[in-house]
Amino acid sequence: MRLILNVLWFLVAGLPLFLGYFAAGIVLCLTIVGLPFGVQAFKLALFAAWPFGRVVVTVPGDGGALSAVGNLLWLVFAGIWLAIGHLLAGLILCLTIIGIPFGIACMKLAGLALTPFGKTILSVEEERRMHQPHQVVVSGL
Repeated sequence: MRLILNVLWFLVAGLPLFLGYFAAGIVLCLTIVGLPFGVQAFKLALFAAWPFGRVVVTVPGDGGALSAVGNLLWLVFAGIWLAIGHLLAGLILCLTIIGIPFGIACMKLAGLALTPFGKTILSVEEERRMHQPHQVVVSGL
């Protein structure tokens, strides 16, 4: 089911979003100051292209103060507008039953677009493994 949703998403919304975020990432990477913001734009591009079966997680201790400063700058100059656009698109998509999964994907994208620093994208399976207790096996005792 994820494959079908991802293919439909890619054809309708994912490709234009991917190309837009990718182009913004290239432009941002042209300067040293814009390089960290370009990396975040590439992260958004990859998630926008193929969102189903993937989750955005906040990595504890990832980035610290620099991540907070990056998120603040991103929020002021781009994040709020990107998030509003994704939220509006998500609300419109949720008006129809068929559009609900796509609306939810837009909402996940809005959260990432608002503050991308300190977050990573994992598959659902990787995220499940992160929350499972690890079993230690000691042999020879």
